[in-house]
Amino acid sequence: MRWHLLNSSANSLAQPFIDENFEFNGRTLSGQKEQAPLWRRCTQSTDMALGEAIGQDWVNANFPPAAKQNMKLLVTDLETSLGQDIKSLDWMSPSTKAEAAKKLAAFRDKIGYPENWRDYAKLDVKRDDRFGNGRRTAVFNRNRNLDKIGKPVDEKEWSMTPPTVNAYYSPSNNDINFPAGILQPPFYDFKIDPAVNFGAIGVVIGHEMTHGFDDQGSKYDAQGNVKSWWTDEDRTKFNERTECEAKEFDSFEPTPGTHLNGYLTLGENTADNGGLHVAYAALHTELAKQGAAAESKKIDGYTQDQRYFLGYAQVWCENTRPEYAQVLARTDPHSPGQFRVNGEVQNFEKFGEAFGCKKGTPMYPVNSCRVW
Repeated sequence: MRWHLLNSSANSLAQPFIDENFEFNGRTLSGQKEQAPLWRRCTQSTDMALGEAIGQDWVNANFPPAAKQNMKLLVTDLETSLGQDIKSLDWMSPSTKAEAAKKLAAFRDKIGYPENWRDYAKLDVKRDDRFGNGRRTAVFNRNRNLDKIGKPVDEKEWSMTPPTVNAYYSPSNNDINFPAGILQPPFYDFKIDPAVNFGAIGVVIGHEMTHGFDDQGSKYDAQGNVKSWWTDEDRTKFNERTECEAKEFDSFEPTPGTHLNGYLTLGENTADNGGLHVAYAALHTELAKQGAAAESKKIDGYTQDQRYFLGYAQVWCENTRPEYAQVLARTDPHSPGQFRVNGEVQNFEKFGEAFGCKKGTPMYPVNSCRVW
């Protein structure tokens, strides 16, 4: 217990504790050469403790109403596209399709920031007591959670702070959540052309929606209860398709000799696969509304389809040290960016067509994996 207390508090203690904590978790496990600057560490700590307080100012400065309205339209387009995709599946029975449609229709869409901001009035923050601030924050959050017992679920509550560059689907709440932090370039720019937005944030939207129907999300019904709504035959066909993805990603090596775990990353890979397909369909529905000229228009020398896939690839650019890549391969349910891109677009024939690849080449294989 003493060790756990020191380990969890190390970054709030004297410099020797901070240095020792970094030496193992940063340098040894992650290959990190030096600690992040103090301002960044302090910013992250404050966001974790008071995210919905600082988030209000952050939203006012970085997420105007026009951006939120445009994002709402994108989410609606993607939900329509996923609904059409479900209807067109040739491996799913009508009864399971009907249940899937019910679940999709029950999605709650949370965009940018909470409707009701969290009240931190009972949290005592002291300028000269970092350790104490951390302890008091833990007690504040514990009491806040205990106070929920016996009360109705707050369906408007968020599990991420507004500045967070991430998104999530909650199976027990059946909602999709997109903090304002991810609704910035390169993921989203409401002033840029649709192809890039659909390829970037559009795929993220489709990804989170598809989580409602991946290997784990598919076990929950429209009300967020663990309940089987599949026929046995449909579940078998679903498992056959996800098995294809698992084996495919098992073969990828983020570092020589270290393979990904296709079953660990299965849910995220399934969501990427589905998101890429439904966002592409939604883009072309939007372009069709604008007319033939819009569909054939080139920007910076690239076609609409090419810009779609470039927008998708751009958001997963990253540098990862080999030591950290090995840790992630064993622990992270997300595949590395390289394989989130190459592993998924090679499963989508529209990529090969867009860039003139020859059928049977690595990025345009004869056989590919697809679930949704």
